[in-house]
Amino acid sequence: MKVTLQDIQNARLIIKDHINETPCDFSRSCSALFGKEIFFKLENNQRTGSFKIRGAFNKIASLSAEERARGVIACSAGNHAQGVALSATLNNVKSVIVMPETASLTKTQATKNYGAETILFGQNLEEAKEHAYKLAKEHNYVFVHPYEDEKVIAGQGTLGLEIFEQIPSVDMVIVPIGGGGLMSGVAVALKTLNPKIKIIGVQTQAVDTMYEYFKTKKMPAYKHSTATIADGIAVKAPSAVMYDNFISKYVDDIVTVSEGEIAEAIVYLLERVKTVAEGAGAAALAAILSHKIVPLEKTCVLVCGGNIDLNIVSQVIQRGQIERGRLSEMSVIVPDIPGSLSHLTRILAEHKANILEVHHDRVKQGLNLKETRIDFVVETTGRDHIERIREALKAWGAKVRGA
Repeated sequence: MKVTLQDIQNARLIIKDHINETPCDFSRSCSALFGKEIFFKLENNQRTGSFKIRGAFNKIASLSAEERARGVIACSAGNHAQGVALSATLNNVKSVIVMPETASLTKTQATKNYGAETILFGQNLEEAKEHAYKLAKEHNYVFVHPYEDEKVIAGQGTLGLEIFEQIPSVDMVIVPIGGGGLMSGVAVALKTLNPKIKIIGVQTQAVDTMYEYFKTKKMPAYKHSTATIADGIAVKAPSAVMYDNFISKYVDDIVTVSEGEIAEAIVYLLERVKTVAEGAGAAALAAILSHKIVPLEKTCVLVCGGNIDLNIVSQVIQRGQIERGRLSEMSVIVPDIPGSLSHLTRILAEHKANILEVHHDRVKQGLNLKETRIDFVVETTGRDHIERIREALKAWGAKVRGA
């Protein structure tokens, strides 16, 4: 498998009238944090909400007349499904998308709205993929792979061309990595144009298979389904084809980030950049906010998608606020006597902490007689603020058990 800069430039000509050239915005707030110039490539503003339409459109538009007549099939739980569906519709090609039965209703409906025939099958992506291969063989459909395809990789690589034009002197580009199609295309484009540019991948710790492969040079064990808010990069078995042909040759490093760090990055983008990112889309930012990557003078952070499931937004925001020290859950053990709660709330008020929840528990295991546990959820300004509150509660005589 081989993709060249010329392939990527050709792909750009094919897709240019059907995609958005997304903004690459300078972030004053993030630049101030690190003392470097930080830019956000906002691919969450792309059609269908992610970069996937780039590769899907290039693949489908490049099919022969005979292949177009056969129709295409793909397997996806989200962004690839929508990218293939819209690309097929724009090219007047029939599309069938197999999605696991657990796929969100929002993403399933969006895929239908883009013109695809959707089939729900299996409890996970692997079962859906096997069914898609079976249907492709039975009906002679063209299978559109999400990353192991030269046309798809070249399409994703057009992002790299845009970044190079928008930040000609870019020193580092940070890219979320799952299967490796986006990373491979972007890395080929940028490293060919300027071999000195550092290309760093970011994967979630929950499913870190490509990270393990990159670090050990050995195929890691298959990871079974693991809950993660970065489902778009949760590839449970890394591709040897992608690693051998692209990742090992063009990528300088890969790091991992936790679920909490990703949630914190989503909240940062909402609050400071006024943009919505899904878990995979925020992973690259999570890597610098958590200091897993030290940005260079001009660093581009790729926000690759914005299709977050609305059903989990409130949970993600709460988790992100906790990670940033903007919310704190504290368990305080005090004497079970009149006035204890009043003393605690007075201390919190004096320290300008906003109480969101209070819960009393007199029978918790481990409590002594005449003791009560009071659980607070408080709104704070940061970790220093939390520590000052803790010290004030301890000074009064409370046992503080929470964070």
